[in-house]
Amino acid sequence: MRIAMGVEYDGRRYAGWQAQRHARSVQEALERAIARVADHPVRVTCAGRTDAGVHALGQVIHFDTDARRSDHGWRLGVTSNLPDDIAVPWARPVPDDFDARFSATARSYRYVILDRPVRPGLLDGRVAWTWKPLDASCMDAAARCLVGEHDFSSFRAAQCQARHARRQVFAISVQRQGDFVCLDVTANAFLHHMVRNIAGTLITVGAGEQPPSWVDEVLRARDRTAAGVTAPAGGLYLVAAHYPEHFRLPAPPAPPVFGY
Repeated sequence: MRIAMGVEYDGRRYAGWQAQRHARSVQEALERAIARVADHPVRVTCAGRTDAGVHALGQVIHFDTDARRSDHGWRLGVTSNLPDDIAVPWARPVPDDFDARFSATARSYRYVILDRPVRPGLLDGRVAWTWKPLDASCMDAAARCLVGEHDFSSFRAAQCQARHARRQVFAISVQRQGDFVCLDVTANAFLHHMVRNIAGTLITVGAGEQPPSWVDEVLRARDRTAAGVTAPAGGLYLVAAHYPEHFRLPAPPAPPVFGY
């Protein structure tokens, strides 16, 4: 039997999603918790591997098991065996051809920036911060050139292992919510650090250091050195993985909204 689960986590205490020999990972914590409920070792596959310090509201995983548990039993049993900063909001059986990674048609991320003179205290490690006032409307206009299928080499980390840099961005927007500026982007897939590099580039525009047209120049350059800095991991959230309707998975959660 194949089981799919939704997973949310605070990434601050983890060296990323992927299991590592000498560091804490979200994958390791989940596999250990699921194994206790299933009463056998498991290996999980995720919709998208997140880096150290990156958070998730809508991560999706799958694993195979001979154990028979109710949906509620999987959800409650696994969550009760997880650290307090990881939870499983839903669990359900899926067809054997479901794959958390390869069945996904798109993934959505939100990047949250706090722009005010004083750094955050309560939200340290959960948002990015800049003391520079940002023009969200200008950032939104600059981002529009990224919609569509492009070579995103300018926004690709040097250590990225993807075979090629062509990705299709279905939607991207920047909006202000009080003291916060939120970048939302949905694409068929993402390169390593792609969202954080886009965020760093748009922050440069929002701060008035480059015009909106500069982002199109960066994209066309296909050169990582042409873009802005990599924005901090703490502002990034995997909001949702999207799947065909016939898999009947729960609707993705709403993006994170912060306030004081």
